[in-house]
Amino acid sequence: MAERGDLYTVDPAVRESLRGTSPVLVHLLEGFIDAGQVGRQVKEHLLEVGHVETLALFDHDALHDYRSRRPQMVFDQNTWLEMDDPDLVLAKATDAEGRVYLLLTGPEPDMRWRGTLAAILDLAHDLDVSELVTVHGIPMAVPHTRPTLITAHATDTERAPGNPVWIDRVTVPGSFSAALEFQAGQRGMFARGFVAHVPHYLAAGTYAPAALVALERLREATGLALPPRELATRSLATLAQLEGEMSSDSELAPLVATLEEQYDDVVAGGGRSVPTADEIGAALERFLAERDDEGDAGGSH
Repeated sequence: MAERGDLYTVDPAVRESLRGTSPVLVHLLEGFIDAGQVGRQVKEHLLEVGHVETLALFDHDALHDYRSRRPQMVFDQNTWLEMDDPDLVLAKATDAEGRVYLLLTGPEPDMRWRGTLAAILDLAHDLDVSELVTVHGIPMAVPHTRPTLITAHATDTERAPGNPVWIDRVTVPGSFSAALEFQAGQRGMFARGFVAHVPHYLAAGTYAPAALVALERLREATGLALPPRELATRSLATLAQLEGEMSSDSELAPLVATLEEQYDDVVAGGGRSVPTADEIGAALERFLAERDDEGDAGGSH
């Protein structure tokens, strides 16, 4: 019989099978900033390459604002064929070598953040989760012709060294994943994440090279066996396509050349090395506005 909490239902057999494993918890939620669909690509990749069993299913009706984020439905001539109504799910997953970890996927809650955060962290504590980790993308003024930069963050700052030059302090709208990391730290649990810098001119689409680098950092941090497989193939294909566009687009090549110069200057430690807080805020606002406009038009990427 399923075990029920206020906001979720737990499969007791799956829960018992996790005893003594001290799993990593990877959380990849949708609904906020994810330039290049980095987090979504990594999530889809993990679901494709590993075996997944539902541990906890959250009450979507209690957490989701359907009028704000309406599910996509398919109408064909005279009937409704499909309804995409995703759930918030905490699953037991396995890597390529059979190691167990937890995978939290689905839309970030619209409501009851405090209760849902507490529920997830209570489950994590009960299962002796060793760490929580996430990845996503953010739009930045960087070129696709240079290696993808990653900004690491963690509840223990000594375990997030070697970041590219960024900014000392900035206030941005919060996400559920960020709140989960923050609350984990308040409880004395270790949590961290990796933010891929996605070229701003590619942020609205699917940028596989950044997802590939994020997956690699996730693998290095957790020790999970997460082979890139099709993600590596898509990354190479994306870069090859962009190389072709560079030769045919008269505006793209000069833009990329300017970004290359700025990127190289930052890496070398010279020149103006960081964007201002206003520039970061403006970039985030543009990205969110473009995504909202696409949503209003009924489109998706």
